[in-house]
Amino acid sequence: MLYEFLFPLGEEFPLFNVLKYISVRTVGGFFTGLLIFMIFGKKFIRFLIAHEVGQFIRGEGPKSHFEKKGTPTMGGVLISIAALISTLLWGDLHNSYVWLVVSVFIFFGFIGFLDDYKKQVKKENQGLDGKTKLLLQLTFAFVVGFIMVAFLDFSTELNVPFFKNFHPDLKGFYILMAVFVIVGSSNAVNLTDGLDGLVAMPNIVAFITYGIFVYVIGNYKLAGYLQVPFVKGVGELAIFCGAIAGAVMGFLWFNSYPAELFMGDVGSLSIGASLGTVALLAKAEILLVLVGGIFVLETVSVITQVISFKLTGKRVFRMAPLHHHYELKGWAEPKVITRFWIISFLLALMALATLKIR
Repeated sequence: MLYEFLFPLGEEFPLFNVLKYISVRTVGGFFTGLLIFMIFGKKFIRFLIAHEVGQFIRGEGPKSHFEKKGTPTMGGVLISIAALISTLLWGDLHNSYVWLVVSVFIFFGFIGFLDDYKKQVKKENQGLDGKTKLLLQLTFAFVVGFIMVAFLDFSTELNVPFFKNFHPDLKGFYILMAVFVIVGSSNAVNLTDGLDGLVAMPNIVAFITYGIFVYVIGNYKLAGYLQVPFVKGVGELAIFCGAIAGAVMGFLWFNSYPAELFMGDVGSLSIGASLGTVALLAKAEILLVLVGGIFVLETVSVITQVISFKLTGKRVFRMAPLHHHYELKGWAEPKVITRFWIISFLLALMALATLKIR
């Protein structure tokens, strides 16, 4: 909205011309998201406490987590509000890519909200039925993939890291690729959300990384220089990435160990799904394995544990997801969190290096 109303004033007031720069508006989106959460965070926590919206702790989880029972959750609601306001303020609202990602963010947040509402407000331990949740995710992700291919004239070619001339065209199968990436990313982030601050920092790093990616491929000169696909208009998603990163940074202020507030499914499902969507639009789908490496490791640990137990009756890890395994090995919770953060930084740097190494 600021962009829509203030940029046209640049002819009379040159200062407003800075709004034409995506970089300036990305920084604005970041700090707006951060400030909104910092200003309203404490009030939101008090609201949740007053309405007894506290975290349910699984009985089979690590014993050290039992003391977290009752900690206010559904912090993802405020993350969503902060990120959406920031995006609407600083983004170009005529950009189709922005509205597509915002739609994913809202819809998957709604799924998470229904799940949290049943568990945390209605006190139904199972929450939203798993099959219903997955069906909703798959259906909307399919719609998003179809829109990308059928209406946005989006390239169905894959951009393979390190190979500048290898771009396999999936054609209609790209829709299935989109479904896999969006739903997989959403649930992977959800699985990772198990320790205080664990899921926040990797998401901040991931969105900043993809903010750089979309800025590059949305800039004709940079895309040509780095020999990556040019996608007109996709650079505007950097504002969304900045807004999410800022809002999650504000959340981390209250979610750092020991946490005063949890994200809930309303946050993890929406953030994960929008991360996957941005990865698709950035033509860096494959690099999500690196950028979201922590989420991938956590998901693989769960899959490995389930398959191993069903086939052999034995467990590979002491407990899955992976962060619980290290807790049960005797690592203090802050140590697990910090080391996972370090890994996320290193993986993001590796992903960024692929822009030049071809």
